[in-house]
Amino acid sequence: MIKIMKYSDFSREEIFAVKENIVDVSGIVSEIIKNVRENGDKALYEYSLKFDKAELSSLEVTDEEIEEAFASVEPEFLDILRKAAENITAFHEKQVRNSFIMSDKEGIVTGQKVTPIEKVGLYVPGGTAAYPSTVLMDSIPAKIAGCEEIVMVTPPSFGGKVNPVILAAAKIAGVTRIFKVGGAQAVAALAYGTESIPRVYKIVGPGNAFVAEAKRQVYGQVSIDMIAGPSEILVIADGSSNPAHCAADLLSQAEHDKLASAVLVTDSEELAQKVSEELERQIPLLPRAEIARASIDNNGKIIVAEDLDKVIEISNEIAPEHLELMVDNPFDLLSKVKNAGSVFMGRNCPEALGDYFAGANHTLPTSGTAKFSSPLSVDDFVKKIQYTYYTEDALRKVAKDVAFFAHKEGLDAHAKSAVIRTEEI
Repeated sequence: MIKIMKYSDFSREEIFAVKENIVDVSGIVSEIIKNVRENGDKALYEYSLKFDKAELSSLEVTDEEIEEAFASVEPEFLDILRKAAENITAFHEKQVRNSFIMSDKEGIVTGQKVTPIEKVGLYVPGGTAAYPSTVLMDSIPAKIAGCEEIVMVTPPSFGGKVNPVILAAAKIAGVTRIFKVGGAQAVAALAYGTESIPRVYKIVGPGNAFVAEAKRQVYGQVSIDMIAGPSEILVIADGSSNPAHCAADLLSQAEHDKLASAVLVTDSEELAQKVSEELERQIPLLPRAEIARASIDNNGKIIVAEDLDKVIEISNEIAPEHLELMVDNPFDLLSKVKNAGSVFMGRNCPEALGDYFAGANHTLPTSGTAKFSSPLSVDDFVKKIQYTYYTEDALRKVAKDVAFFAHKEGLDAHAKSAVIRTEEI
């Protein structure tokens, strides 16, 4: 049963305690990366047989396989995928940054050039599960950014096939190439390249503990989006909220993973009790009841605070991945939200809207990292190049200032590089 905690009766340490469920896989991942670097495709074939029970004849998904998968997906779902893609595209097109140039001072031009990362890799979980939403969320911003090569890796299922809905989503989103590789070995292949899989410059996308650790270890060789932890939801609800809705939304994340975190923060003790009862009613009805039960019992909590100001303060300290504002005037509270990955406003906006359809990205910071990081966006697929131009006259006017600054840092060659030109003039 979920814990109910009255804020005034517990210490901060107890209120904000997070169970550590860390399994150290760094050694295993290090060996996998080393093997892929040394043996390339050979290692990938061996790992596919070992981990996925798939004996592959080739790593890359062919055009024929993509067309066959596309034809096998029901037209109704293809239409839904297209609608979701349209929403995601419309949202992310607003994020596009423009280059700029400054030339307001005579003889001086400075500016910034925004340019796409040429090659990016997308990790999409697969095997027994299928997440076409992740395909759309990770590839559409890359496409909008202008990335030339979008390489997707995803584990094959038994028999060496990729789930058809994954391939259908990839076709709709415009993924360039797709490979039947998962796990830490897929991350290593993207980071270092093999005979079949091209090396990329950035890797994005969620995965299990092995994938997360692999991303951590290859960072520096390539860029990464984030190290994603277990899924989280925090629901802020007042006494007028429907307890069945609150419970359903908490369970929408609890069913992800036994390590997932579902938290309700409210100013109503009555609502807290009713939500607890509703959870007990709804959990046994879920196909993934065992997972949801473990998540709720081990990581779930209901925090009761004296008012909504304190509720928001608690939420900002937790910095949840998903935040629901289940109140009548959510925009009044939004201005007070400082730390959250994605915010869902009002009583008719379940987090599932964001997972699949609304358009805002669902690849989000977890484990409190929303205090300093952001959802995946077009910004993740571009880089900025800055430039500076000075004429002779413009340099002459500032050369002594530059040299003075350089001398203060003890860098005489820096100073000389500026004044030598004025001496020649």
